[in-house]
Amino acid sequence: MARQLDEQIAGRFPVGQRLRVLDVGMGQGTQALRLARLGHHVTGVEQDATMIAAARDAVAREPEGIRERVRLVQGDGRDTGVHFLPGSFDVVLCHGVLMYVEEPDPLVAGLARVLAPGGLLSLLVRNGDALAMRPGLSGDWSGALAAFDATSHLPHPRTDSDGGTPLRLGPDVRADRLAALTATLDGIAAPLHAWYGVRVFTDTAADDAALPDDLETLLAVEERAGRTDPYRGVAALLHLCGVRG
Repeated sequence: MARQLDEQIAGRFPVGQRLRVLDVGMGQGTQALRLARLGHHVTGVEQDATMIAAARDAVAREPEGIRERVRLVQGDGRDTGVHFLPGSFDVVLCHGVLMYVEEPDPLVAGLARVLAPGGLLSLLVRNGDALAMRPGLSGDWSGALAAFDATSHLPHPRTDSDGGTPLRLGPDVRADRLAALTATLDGIAAPLHAWYGVRVFTDTAADDAALPDDLETLLAVEERAGRTDPYRGVAALLHLCGVRG
């Protein structure tokens, strides 16, 4: 996931440019801090008090040069218009958030509004086109059968976001379909530029599973599958990158 994001940033902006980054739903700040360490100015928005407290603690442990490049805002990602002017950011991240929002289009439109022309919008969503994969591979045949008829909601106990704390998803989390989100991005003048699959082969791994000895090979396989058809289409998550016109 981080490699995919870095690839898109490198393809759009001059080397060494310090970007204005907004991370909506930043969690504990894993991605925000990683980008700040690379020299970018990052604003993180998080509604959960426990998560933003953990992010503040993590930022406090960083050297002063990194701390001064991070701003943390406690608030709802749907209120970006309250906090930020249009065109305020070069890169806007919204990873693992849309699945908790019943009506995602207004949120996505708000994210595009604060994105500067030519800026990058990065979304990590639950893949609504592959809801039967996890129960099917786990031998839950009734769950797999029900998933074929599901429109957006289906239990999914675990995902990972950018190497941070696993996201625990309840039974009412949403999923988004690639075609629908592509249309949404077109409608807000930030058309889809690239997309990847995330957690193609590893989605059924147990939370407490030991890391394999050949972890680098596993990561290479996931990375390759995430950008290769037809594998990326059945990933648990989709990483979509739109570019503001």
